[in-house]
Amino acid sequence: MADRLTLWGIEGIPEIGPGDDLVALISNAIDTMATSDPDAALADGDILIVTSKIVSKAEGMQVPIAARDMAIEEDTVRIVAERAHAGGITRIVETRQGLVMAAAGLDTSNVPDGLALRLPRDPDASARALCGALREKTGKRLGLIITDTLGRPWRVGQTDAAIGAAGVQLVDDLRGGVDANGRPLNVTVTVLADELAAAADLVKGKASRMPVAVARGLAKLVIDLDSPGAKTLARLGEDDMFRFGSTEAYKQGYEAAMRELVAKKEKVK
Repeated sequence: MADRLTLWGIEGIPEIGPGDDLVALISNAIDTMATSDPDAALADGDILIVTSKIVSKAEGMQVPIAARDMAIEEDTVRIVAERAHAGGITRIVETRQGLVMAAAGLDTSNVPDGLALRLPRDPDASARALCGALREKTGKRLGLIITDTLGRPWRVGQTDAAIGAAGVQLVDDLRGGVDANGRPLNVTVTVLADELAAAADLVKGKASRMPVAVARGLAKLVIDLDSPGAKTLARLGEDDMFRFGSTEAYKQGYEAAMRELVAKKEKVK
């Protein structure tokens, strides 16, 4: 029989505040669902996909709206690209967590009025702690992915992607194998964690108040808690072929050309 993947959102998780016990709130919501739908009870090999917002809220990552710009600056390692428009300036930045995203991931959607929300301090560490505690509480071998919404170059709109993970095989490296026609695969590395994150958003949604989903049918991907986290998925530094936006690349090229011109003039003297 072909592999089957089943996804469903967890109902009944309340608004999260600083210091809330996510393990208790998530497991209680699942137990409540299971009273009317026994199939909703967690099983070995299930993977929980958790929206980063509830992790950030529980970790106390809220800041006043007035401090949003300062928080973006604090969470920015470098500016990748920026563009002015009628509503202000959009900045794509590399964050201290090693992500490349708009406004360092600070968001005001699904957040109480007057507040903005930063990303979790260390999404992989948060995933390990949450997954480990849920494994202990439920007695089930679970995986866990923390997601956030990202835009993508050359594509309209946004999709969810993995920013933290624990106990889950993140990629399927097919290099060295062959395709269905026997042709060699030289570059194909499927990012399973991002595919799960995007699929889970179809059942979680942005306005349904279901920040957690369960994926069942991929138990083969559930592995040890100390496996590599989602930070290993970031392509940064010399591996990043699109390290700068067009304006920033032009500026660097111009400055390099001017330095070369000055050096040539000095050499002629």
